[in-house]
Amino acid sequence: MKKSILIALALTSFLSANDTDGKKVFETYCWGCHHQTAVAFGPPFSEIAQKRTNEEIQAYIIDPESMYKAFGYKRTVMTKLKLTDKEREDIAKYVLSYKGK
Repeated sequence: MKKSILIALALTSFLSANDTDGKKVFETYCWGCHHQTAVAFGPPFSEIAQKRTNEEIQAYIIDPESMYKAFGYKRTVMTKLKLTDKEREDIAKYVLSYKGK
């Protein structure tokens, strides 16, 4: 019983740490143009999460100049962010956490 409680606590801690990491990346790199559920300069995460997969979000972050036409946009103003693989994965998960909100 105690072992399963410890495992549950460790898993909860791990999952919330990932959300926190994504939120930190968001606050550092994305907040100026994107908000979670409201339109800012760029689309809100809730809208992006409805339209894009994890892979598509990461691909757009890696190279917005080559991806904007594939997504049906007429132009892009998003800059190429120099994120680590982990930061990019964390922000994509954070964006997707707003699916359905």
